[in-house]
Amino acid sequence: MRGQGCTGHRASGDSALANACMKEASVTIRLGDIAPNFTAPTTEGNIDFHEWKKGKWAVLFSHPKDFTPVCTTELGYTAKLASEFEKRNVKVAGLSVDSVDDHKKWAKDIEETQGSRVNFPMIGDPDKKVANLYDMIHPNANDTLTVRSLFVIDPNNKVRLIITYPASTGRNFDEILRVIDSLQLTDGYKVATPVNWKHGDDVIIVPSVSNEDAKKLFPNGWEEKKPYLRLVKQPGR
Repeated sequence: MRGQGCTGHRASGDSALANACMKEASVTIRLGDIAPNFTAPTTEGNIDFHEWKKGKWAVLFSHPKDFTPVCTTELGYTAKLASEFEKRNVKVAGLSVDSVDDHKKWAKDIEETQGSRVNFPMIGDPDKKVANLYDMIHPNANDTLTVRSLFVIDPNNKVRLIITYPASTGRNFDEILRVIDSLQLTDGYKVATPVNWKHGDDVIIVPSVSNEDAKKLFPNGWEEKKPYLRLVKQPGR
């Protein structure tokens, strides 16, 4: 049956069947879905993902392999942002299909070259369990390595942001922080954030809020460019 075929490919060495089983095991995750839970070994011990992030936001991001240059810079920079993530109630975890032992060796290189100790768990996933669960292995790119995916997950375990980067382009973690700021702001107020918005800029009153209701929510008024485009000072500052 299907399950027997997926078990048998390991012994037979049938790469086509292995790829088919890999696709079968993975799921397509969309915004608003509940992030799949998992247990896994990390550089900070075993974790149950949902329990580990309980009550917090989380950034889960993958890299193709340990000892790769672009991701070395990314993990070092992410470590430097520890206080920024903390004040936003965010926990961070990295992942690749390497072992925890290899992660620990790589962490020494990251600290040496980037000037910052890795201060978040690096998930070991040599059996690709988590990578398949989050559809992080794309055979069209490489059927053995994780692509560089990033998920932002809220305290209710809902997926709020998904970005997949090409191997040649380093991720912009300042942009990740900006999106988290926007998500947290718009969760609390009936606003949306415009193009290139950053914390402190004006925001947009969502169209579902009538002018009558807007007067109660934003008593200091707003600037109306069009009936559907009403700019207001960022609330809660």
